[in-house]
Amino acid sequence: MKIQWKTCFRLVISAFILYLCIHYWGPFTRLLGAVLGAASPIFVGLGIAYVLNILMSFYENLYFPGHKDGRIVRRTRRPVCMAAAFLTLCGILTLIIWLVVPELVSCLMFLASEIPPALERLFQSEFFVKVLPDALYDQLNGINWESYISSAIQLVMSGIGSAANTIFAALTSVFSVIVTAFISIIFSIYLLMGKDRLQGQCLRVLHHYLSPGLESRLLYLLDVLNDSFHRYIVGQCMEAVILGVLCIAGMLLFRLPYAAMIGTLVGFTALIPVVGAYIGAIVGAIMIATVSPLKALIFLIFLVVLQQLEGNLIYPKVVGKSLGLPAIWVLAAVTIGGSLMGISGMLLGVPITSALYRLFRENLHKREAKEREA
Repeated sequence: MKIQWKTCFRLVISAFILYLCIHYWGPFTRLLGAVLGAASPIFVGLGIAYVLNILMSFYENLYFPGHKDGRIVRRTRRPVCMAAAFLTLCGILTLIIWLVVPELVSCLMFLASEIPPALERLFQSEFFVKVLPDALYDQLNGINWESYISSAIQLVMSGIGSAANTIFAALTSVFSVIVTAFISIIFSIYLLMGKDRLQGQCLRVLHHYLSPGLESRLLYLLDVLNDSFHRYIVGQCMEAVILGVLCIAGMLLFRLPYAAMIGTLVGFTALIPVVGAYIGAIVGAIMIATVSPLKALIFLIFLVVLQQLEGNLIYPKVVGKSLGLPAIWVLAAVTIGGSLMGISGMLLGVPITSALYRLFRENLHKREAKEREA
């Protein structure tokens, strides 16, 4: 076999790069982290643009469908539909904040004011009088819980007030988040306005720099990922809306308090697979318990029944069939994704796992078909 000098050169370069990566792994990872951190607005902008593109495509199909070739319609379709997508997303977030935050703050203030009297009544109850030793009972009963809580709050506030470095770091972090969000939104606008041109440029680059086989496989992989993410986002949002509406209707039927707020919270947390429903249930039960512990128990029973209905009827119809991912892999994707990247890992883990599952299943079917033919 004749060895070409280009092959040797590529092997030497590859070995040298591998040596540099192993020997300078620490500086390399720090450099990579710095680059990824600097590029975070771009990644966030890509995510915003991808989600908004689903809404924008929906509006584009509704924007004068009978006059698609008209000059005015053709020029105004993209900016009008993009503005409608942004306004829709902002309206949804505003509605959620308006319904959830005020009630949640009032509930926390109520708990802060009611916990000290409740503790005093608990330590004065007959159970504590009979069970606890007299010395310990007198000591616990003599504690001024309200004074202790007030002192603790003042201590925390004074500590925060004296920690100038902490305040400066917090302000810097908030300013950085605002700047990142602003740059990401601007970047997403540019992406959405020029998505057709950008797609054409990417296809030209792939066509000229990759072999036909590798190009087709890469395009198929991207198509599968796009299909999985699109179906997951649309299905999960539809499922969250249905669950939230059913939760509000059921709570109004059973005359449970905070119906609109808790129903909105349950629907919003349902966007997080598997664990989202438990978050909404715990927060909702705590809030209702401030009004009536019995109603909190009724709410938990109602939500368990609703979750069973949603898991066996709604989710398979809306999300399950679209993803085609078994429940055990959904749980594994949420667990691993949450451990690696937190809530964002939970959200990204399911569609990525669905895409990998689909690719592996199709490859396995092809191999089995070839074995049967042979």
